[in-house]
Amino acid sequence: MAALRDVLLSIAQTPHRLRRRALVTWTPAQETSEVRDRSGARMKRRLEWYDLVGLGVGGMLGAGVFVTTGRVARDTAGPAVFASYFVAGVSALLSSFCYAEFSVRVPAAGGAFSYLRVAFGELVGFFGGANILMEYVLSNAAVARSFTDYLASTCGITEPDAWRIQVDGLAKGYNALDFPAVALILVLTLCLCYSTKESSTVNMVITVFHLLFFVFIILAGLWNGSPRNLVRPHGLAPYGVRGVLDGAAIVYFSYIGYDSASTMAEEIRDPARALPVGIAGSVLVVSALYCLMSLALCTMLPYTQIAESAAFSAAFREKVGWEWAGSVVGAGASLGIVASLLVAMMGQARYLCVIARARLVPAWLAKVHPSTGTPMNATIFLGLCTASIALFTELQIVFEMISIGTLLVFYLVANALIYHRYAELGSNRSLHVLLFLLLLTLSSLGFSLSRRIQGQCQWGMALFGTISIAITAIFHCRIRREVAEPSSEWTVPLMPWPAAASVFLNVFLMTTLKVMSFQRFGLWSLVIIIFYVCYGVHSTYTAEENEAVNAMIHHANMDMVDLQMADTPSVY
Repeated sequence: MAALRDVLLSIAQTPHRLRRRALVTWTPAQETSEVRDRSGARMKRRLEWYDLVGLGVGGMLGAGVFVTTGRVARDTAGPAVFASYFVAGVSALLSSFCYAEFSVRVPAAGGAFSYLRVAFGELVGFFGGANILMEYVLSNAAVARSFTDYLASTCGITEPDAWRIQVDGLAKGYNALDFPAVALILVLTLCLCYSTKESSTVNMVITVFHLLFFVFIILAGLWNGSPRNLVRPHGLAPYGVRGVLDGAAIVYFSYIGYDSASTMAEEIRDPARALPVGIAGSVLVVSALYCLMSLALCTMLPYTQIAESAAFSAAFREKVGWEWAGSVVGAGASLGIVASLLVAMMGQARYLCVIARARLVPAWLAKVHPSTGTPMNATIFLGLCTASIALFTELQIVFEMISIGTLLVFYLVANALIYHRYAELGSNRSLHVLLFLLLLTLSSLGFSLSRRIQGQCQWGMALFGTISIAITAIFHCRIRREVAEPSSEWTVPLMPWPAAASVFLNVFLMTTLKVMSFQRFGLWSLVIIIFYVCYGVHSTYTAEENEAVNAMIHHANMDMVDLQMADTPSVY
């Protein structure tokens, strides 16, 4: 009865607790000291800047170009898929600048969750962190299933589902059981539980070999291809500019990985120098490689003949006639996918670890193993979740769901950087910054929706595009007079323009996704909010009360000790 009474009392106090907790923020100093101490043992600082570059490059290369390029080229953008990668790369680079500055200011393992919690409070931080976790788990499951395709291709097997077990009693899209993908995820989970540094070394070795495969594919593809294939059979952009932009939103999935580098902040010896180089530098390298890889694929054969799965292996084997090259490409893609999964699973565990530190999920997920210095509980839990999804779910079901979650979190981080740099809590300036962010979002949304009205709406696009530039210029002039430049070691140059452009592009790319993506995302968002209201807010509120009581007891005990010492007569 007492337990039931406590539950009912907590439910009755939910509105009060929401008011107390939803907008509470933490300072960067708190995130990197007392919050981090809740994990017990600390993560070991053993990584250098080159480890971070390797993690960023390795985390992105395997996931993207081998998984999405063939599908987007054939069904969405045509041979202009390289332009889709360019647009997505520009957006990812702008977002990476925002991540880099935040990671220098808040060198904690929480990534976007920590940044949003510092700027906008607990509820927004949890919403962003939960979306990042959803993005990681789904994308890792999709990439693991792609590993099975390329591994089969390495062995000369062209049937995509040859190594999967078909179960007739399950729904279509969930009936091809992929045990090789599950085995890969479980093996990587054990590696990540053992050591971060050794995992980084393995990733570095794999990434070097993977880059050599990339160079081979680019050179061999361009050598055996023909520029005429770029315009056959229906021109360079058969689906128009809309197809290029729609493709950019889908291939944004390929850039998942650089943000996981920011979650390594607690394990880097010199975060202020290594984080900007590792995060932004890896995005630049990977963007160039993506554009060249997609261009090489589309020169080898017309876009209508590109295979849906294992597209690069199929192109060499069927079009060029290089059976051995198809196997080499399959092996290279398999290695790249292993590296990508290794980095992404490393990042997802650290996100969950820091969310658990904030007590928004059970605290045992925050524990860091004292001997390995890794968040072992979070690593094992998410590894099992990823393996479960990889066992059942087809790639296409999760692609656009992943993109919308990624774009939304990157949009929130860009807003958070502007707010955290220029707002002063409790002053009128914070209202001015929030007003600017609201107007920028609305004008970006107006521009994006204008493009969708009856195909094109040139006047609406020109109007809202001009408004976006104008309000950013006005805000820039105003804050330049009022606000001194921040004193941190590295900051995004030309602010607020890069962050504002990131907001604009992320909103624009989100509006290119299909309605089904928003419906699925809406359901997931509802789950996040319900979980926070039913568990997170009560957990953090209770923990805050307990800390306050313990602090009062501690101070009372100290006062009693002082009184006893004052009453004790001196022997001198």
